[in-house]
Amino acid sequence: MRVLLVEDDRMIGESLREALRRQGMATDWVRDGRAADATLASERFDAVLLDLGLPQRSGLEVLQALRARGDTTPVIVLTARDALADKVRGLDAGADDYLVKPFELDELLARLRALGRRQAGRASTVLSVADLKLDPTTREVSRADRAVLLSAREYAVLQALLERPGAILSRAQLEDRLYGWGEEVESNAISVYMHQLRKKLGDDLLHTVRGVGYYVGPAKQT
Repeated sequence: MRVLLVEDDRMIGESLREALRRQGMATDWVRDGRAADATLASERFDAVLLDLGLPQRSGLEVLQALRARGDTTPVIVLTARDALADKVRGLDAGADDYLVKPFELDELLARLRALGRRQAGRASTVLSVADLKLDPTTREVSRADRAVLLSAREYAVLQALLERPGAILSRAQLEDRLYGWGEEVESNAISVYMHQLRKKLGDDLLHTVRGVGYYVGPAKQT
């Protein structure tokens, strides 16, 4: 999952970005409303975590502009404003969820997972193809009911593929899921992670389409 964090408080922003990255989420961070507008107009994200009390332009204005462009990117408002009128205003402006500070990281992660399920049209939390299963709630991966230990980035690659079984994802699409701004991307990183995944999970469900990308599922007929 690639997340845009819009938060002007340095301490909150740094801690949240680091916590989300530890969960395997590529997390980019901007600190004012104008920067958020420009970023959302030019780049794609799986979710936005949006503070309301921002400099330059309020979070509510950022949200209204996003929806006015027809952009359906899921947005969770993160704010200290806990009055009912503020919650109603945020949700009516197009927020998908509203979380009052201070909050527990586990609750935020659960809400992000719920947004991901709704976007994908899934009811179940578990992602699976054949006997390969990934549970985003517990971050457990198994093959034929045997637990498999993955690194954070191996997990992120597998999750991205399992969210769209059979769909071919390019190297660039997978890199977007793994790396935030300023993080160095090695040219062969995705190939290395795929090689490691095949070693741990077998090579019958994880496939490379040369010059195009990667997919998970039964082998396609050529």
